[in-house]
Amino acid sequence: MNKEINGGCCCGSVTFKLEDNFAKFFFCYCEQCRKLTGSAHAANLFTSPSNIEWIKGEEKIKRYDHPTRSFARSFCSECGSGLPYLSQSGKFLIVPAGSLNEEPSKSLDAQIFCEEQAQWHKVGLNAVKFEGFPK
Repeated sequence: MNKEINGGCCCGSVTFKLEDNFAKFFFCYCEQCRKLTGSAHAANLFTSPSNIEWIKGEEKIKRYDHPTRSFARSFCSECGSGLPYLSQSGKFLIVPAGSLNEEPSKSLDAQIFCEEQAQWHKVGLNAVKFEGFPK
């Protein structure tokens, strides 16, 4: 049996648990994922649709399905944090890695749609690094 991982949103309104049993882990640089996350890429884990137990706040989850393309996003209606959601095909539960409270054991499988990676992100990977805010 796999270990259990907990997760939830930033404000704590929504919490869930699932088994650390992921088939795939991708960083996606496509334009849609950048727009949906507001960041350089999405970091999504893929697991079976039944691999989740909502502990609290399931009624606070909102979902956006693009009307003409095959992508979606679920998020907390209180704080906007990304949350797990069922793929439009129903084949996978997609779990934003940042919604987990612990590190998954699954390693990254691939970086996808790299042609769409933002130039500011490529340059930023070489920027000075700090443990917290710069002084």
